Amino acid sequence: MLNTKANIADYDGFYAQLIEAHDGLDDAESQALNARLILVLANHIGENQVLSEAIELAKTGSK
Repeated sequence: MLNTKANIADYDGFYAQLIEAHDGLDDAESQALNARLILVLANHIGENQVLSEAIELAKTGSK
């Protein structure tokens, strides 16, 4: 089951790190970084059911 409850200890720090990772990248490079990050995190999760739930949540934008 996909965990949709707050689960990141330092949201602001993570957001800042994510934005910093995109500094200096053009749109294509930024999109490629996002795609690679998604694949790395999907591999870490490793459960197709959870990944399917995450995709549906992202498509609808609601919990």
